Amino acid sequence: MFPRIMPNSTQRRIEILAFPNAQLLDVTGPLQVFATANDLTHSGTSQPYRLTVVAEDDEPVTSSGLVLKTHPLPPHDEPLHTLIVAGGRGVNAACERNDLVEWVRLRSAAAERTASVCSGAFLLASAGLLDGRRAVTHWKRCAEFAARFPKVKLDPDPIFVRDGTLWTSAGVTAGIDLALAMVEADLGRTVALAVARHLVVFLKRPGGQAQFSAALTLQDGEGRFDRLHGWIMENLHRELSLAVLADQANMSPRNFSRRYRQLTGRTPARAIEAIRIEAVRRLLEEGSSVAQAARRCGFGSEETMRRAFLKSFGASPQAYRERFSKQTVYGSDDINAFATSVREQPMS
Repeated sequence: MFPRIMPNSTQRRIEILAFPNAQLLDVTGPLQVFATANDLTHSGTSQPYRLTVVAEDDEPVTSSGLVLKTHPLPPHDEPLHTLIVAGGRGVNAACERNDLVEWVRLRSAAAERTASVCSGAFLLASAGLLDGRRAVTHWKRCAEFAARFPKVKLDPDPIFVRDGTLWTSAGVTAGIDLALAMVEADLGRTVALAVARHLVVFLKRPGGQAQFSAALTLQDGEGRFDRLHGWIMENLHRELSLAVLADQANMSPRNFSRRYRQLTGRTPARAIEAIRIEAVRRLLEEGSSVAQAARRCGFGSEETMRRAFLKSFGASPQAYRERFSKQTVYGSDDINAFATSVREQPMS
């Protein structure tokens, strides 16, 4: 039995801004989440959301070869619950259209909340809406974003970030996570769970979950060791010797070592260290002590972890914790420099 809302529930007006060469899923992902919430909670004539895709001109918008029928931009002062700005290849051109940027700025002022998906954050930032705010965008464009918008507190890791009434999300499918989080905020966890189950997705990945991980960099075209990487991340506290890993992969130690390096570009030992260090980094950001992080991530001692961390990031775990704990306010240059150092670790 699906949950039902009361017939007199307030209907929330949601507008999704599209433009030529917007990322299709940036538009349709959140749209489908809210539409499914309407389907599953429909009671009589009442629906929780009124959905509209809008564009600058009353012309169809082409995205990924698909033509989207849009509505013209409404007056900026009409009542609105949620404004969502898509991203995609066309966002740079959209940022250069002064009238559109100004409409976004004014429309956001009339909205109860404003959000972006993926590189849609560039449009929000161009309108000055993210100055002094925490925000996220697609990891691949973080360096560019940080350079263009130094007043924004860019955090390149999370799936999505909520700073007051402003929400930003990472690459593409993160817009679905953001929309599910909005449904949960609006209608409760039960409804959000029903929507997620219907769409066969997670209820929502935690907003703080990293969008770019060490395990992702170790993926190969064959996917031979994807399951092993998942097992490793769940068992970091254990002794992860070559023999243990080879057994999990159902291979001999010698063959496993050779094949693993061939496919991932790293030795098993370097891969384990990278995954452990990433886990340590996340725990330190969340406020865990150095001792707790060392224990939970399988380092034999704090000193062993300190040496590995210092080698990877040029800072001790304690110094990193003091600088980047979620309790600390940090800027886009600091975080982006750190993210770049993670992604550009040399392989061996």
